[in-house]
Amino acid sequence: MSARLSTAIRIGEAAKAIFRKAQSFPGPEFGKDADLRESEHVGVEPMLLALSMELALKAWFVFDYDDPKVVKSHNLMKLFDSLKPESQEKLDAEFRRSVVPYHPNGFFVDHSIRHILYQHQDAFTDWRYLHEANKSMMFDQGAFEATLEMVLREFEKRYRIERVAPIWPS
Repeated sequence: MSARLSTAIRIGEAAKAIFRKAQSFPGPEFGKDADLRESEHVGVEPMLLALSMELALKAWFVFDYDDPKVVKSHNLMKLFDSLKPESQEKLDAEFRRSVVPYHPNGFFVDHSIRHILYQHQDAFTDWRYLHEANKSMMFDQGAFEATLEMVLREFEKRYRIERVAPIWPS
């Protein structure tokens, strides 16, 4: 296995672990105390989801270019734009197929992955410094989670892991 592949897989696994952690926070289904529980982690979910997307896009970059030196940025648009055009096209096509039907956006006739990434391009920084916010803080969590899940799923299609037992001389 090349260093590129093992590095990309490790980054992708980190992205998936952060995604799972963000999904583990209690939601409104927990009854009357839900508001208290949600206030304890306000801003954490968007920040973790954005970090997970950042790592997922960086895993794609490492795989695309055989280079572990990814763009040093939290900006999701810069990271997406740094991918090879064929990776961008693949992710956009799958976004349109598997995310748009379930998370339509009335502002765009031709909704693409670029729209969701642009809308949340600085979410990691914005939500990490929520106390300093001097702008409206919007986060479409449902559409973002669906997009992130799709990016991770498509990344995992790029490789397969096979366990190999060592052959011992007789």
